[in-house]
Amino acid sequence: MGRGGMDLELSGKRALVTGASRGIGLATARRLSAEGVRVALNSGHSREPLEAAAAELPGAMACFADVRDPAAVDAMFRAIKQEMGGIDILVSNAAVARDSLVMMLSPDAWREVLDVNLDGAFHCARAGLRSMIGSRWGRIVNVVSPAAFLGKPGAANYAAAKAALVALTKTLAAESARYGITVNALCPGWVDTELTAGLGEDARAAERARIPAGRFAAPEEIADAIVFLASERARYVTGTTLVVDGGLTML
Repeated sequence: MGRGGMDLELSGKRALVTGASRGIGLATARRLSAEGVRVALNSGHSREPLEAAAAELPGAMACFADVRDPAAVDAMFRAIKQEMGGIDILVSNAAVARDSLVMMLSPDAWREVLDVNLDGAFHCARAGLRSMIGSRWGRIVNVVSPAAFLGKPGAANYAAAKAALVALTKTLAAESARYGITVNALCPGWVDTELTAGLGEDARAAERARIPAGRFAAPEEIADAIVFLASERARYVTGTTLVVDGGLTML
């Protein structure tokens, strides 16, 4: 049994998790490893924490690469193929935020967020599908946000990227289902991570008051949902978005 009490049905599978040096990505890598999955952890900005995280997990490899760069992504997948033989599971979690009202949002900030949050997922899916199609089995999970559905004032670039990622998820699902591959989006609400640690207590209290569950999620709770989507029990789930937000959005 894995640490979460699940059967080791994923034992022997291989996964790539992007944005895996901290937060949801790191929790997901740990959770997959506990289920017997060999994990490649990716980050494009935190080499030392990434290598330390990979060193914790049996057979894991650290992949320091910028997912915005298709050449870097291709090189990463070549390294994964050489070391692990390819991947069966892709979790696209890498993301950045450069918030500003639209009238003050620079073209560079717009482009950077779309490059990482949307293009990075596209580059990884395009590369990862090769080994999944070959084995006639695969799981892709794209981490999105309530901003994709509700908008987010002051974060048009982030909302646009995540909304486009939902559309990409659906299209990939339709294209790849015949090969035994599922593609889904996972939509977390507020999560206790380094990114939300900077919120003042008043702001945290105001956000908690909006959540019927009355609290932020732990990263491990989001990781549990991602592992479910990667599991055999979700084999007939594809092209959809699983919302894990304590009732915040009620989508």
